[in-house]
Amino acid sequence: MTTDPLPALGPVDHIGVAVADLEEGKRLYGDVFGLKLVFEEEVPTERVRVAGFDGGGLMIELLASTDPDGPIGRFVAKRGPGIHHVCYRVKDVDATLAHLKAQGVPTLDETSRPGAGGCRVAFIHPKGAGGVLVELSQPPAGGSRHGH
Repeated sequence: MTTDPLPALGPVDHIGVAVADLEEGKRLYGDVFGLKLVFEEEVPTERVRVAGFDGGGLMIELLASTDPDGPIGRFVAKRGPGIHHVCYRVKDVDATLAHLKAQGVPTLDETSRPGAGGCRVAFIHPKGAGGVLVELSQPPAGGSRHGH
């Protein structure tokens, strides 16, 4: 009998795209690209406003800073708008984080924290993921976030 390796990264949940102006980004992804806006919310702990679009099996999350000194504000100031992170769904974000840290993977978080849509999230440092900022996201108990 084989068991699933614990913990495994699940499917890609979303791609986070940093934008300088959320309304402009929503016009591009909604009106021009024709994607459906699924949700919009502010995540005060991350100092960001998020607009999630149905990307056909995964979400495209536009991230606009509500504070120039927040993570997205600093990212846009340094690098300009663009892909910020790739997020993988996981069953247990804290167990996954502990497993990765035990394997020597550098992380940005010691424990999970609240994210958009009631998820628990944590981040892997780009140095530990081939130059990509990776988010780990555990959906809220009893379901998935924003119908995704």
